[in-house]
Amino acid sequence: MKLAVSSENPIERLLLALGIPPVTLMDTHMSFLRARAIMAGTKLGVFDALVGGSLSGVVIAERCGTAAAATEKLLNALVGSGYLTFRGTRYALSPVARKWLTTDSPTSLRDKVLFEFVEWTLVEQCEEYVRTGQPLDVHRSVTDDDHWGLYQRGMRVLSGLAAPEIVRRSPMPKGASTMLDIGGSHGFISVAMCRRHTGLRAVVLDLPTAVKQAAPILAREGMGDRVVHRAGDALADDLGTAAWDFVYVSQLLHHFDEPTNRELVRRIARSLRPNGVFVILEMIRPASPNDAGQVGALLDLYFALTSQSGTWSVDEMRAWQRDAGLVPRKPIRLRTVPGAAEVVAVKPSSSAA
Repeated sequence: MKLAVSSENPIERLLLALGIPPVTLMDTHMSFLRARAIMAGTKLGVFDALVGGSLSGVVIAERCGTAAAATEKLLNALVGSGYLTFRGTRYALSPVARKWLTTDSPTSLRDKVLFEFVEWTLVEQCEEYVRTGQPLDVHRSVTDDDHWGLYQRGMRVLSGLAAPEIVRRSPMPKGASTMLDIGGSHGFISVAMCRRHTGLRAVVLDLPTAVKQAAPILAREGMGDRVVHRAGDALADDLGTAAWDFVYVSQLLHHFDEPTNRELVRRIARSLRPNGVFVILEMIRPASPNDAGQVGALLDLYFALTSQSGTWSVDEMRAWQRDAGLVPRKPIRLRTVPGAAEVVAVKPSSSAA
């Protein structure tokens, strides 16, 4: 998938083919205005106000506690962006807004969009990162509880979209009873795994600041002692020896450099029981920028800016697993997370790693 300029009528289609319109202005000025309008509509409650049906701009402003004339400007921008429809004097939700941005939708991304206000300030540091090569390392520098809370809730809704496929396709060892979810914060992947595998119990290891905000999210799942948090640091804490049947690391290794990841994978291998399975879920960096696609290339930059490294290739991650004494299996390309894959490895029954 990619964001791209497209025509709205035959004349525009011809002009685009001739290279006449200044598409760079669409890629920059219009893109950030459109993004901010969608974010503002989410934060101000516009989409939730329309869940019950179409309303006039004046009524929407009353429900949202906003200025009527300014609200109309925002509503019109959302119509033009495809998130609202307009008929007569009334605005209504478009299908995309109802599915992804209303609080009561089972596929709602509202919490992730609210976290994007934090991310907006982070990407303002892009030029400084490129000049100096110094990333932000946001997971260790952010101390604001509200920001951590937004982050945890945002990551939870993203996990909910992919969890059914992850649970269905991840190779859980037969009879597995112990799972370690490293960096799993809200714990929903562990929750979904334990619901599918009735004999399984999981420990979610994450930083104390993450656990503080994620604990209420996990508690709402009602899993009791089958899924529990452990506050700590995966880079320093003892992960145990032959303690786990299944270790899952999701969207974490892009925060660390190569030596750090190599050492973490070695310690994970030691913590696995014989025939145990280690799964890495990551956005994958292709061998060439020509193969990365827009989303992959932009996320590689974003992760490098906000942490320490960026995305990794399948071959790099498989090499870390192999060097740690594990046997890599065929990667699993996820359909619900375009550009992502599970990089799977198994600990041999005779391994002493």
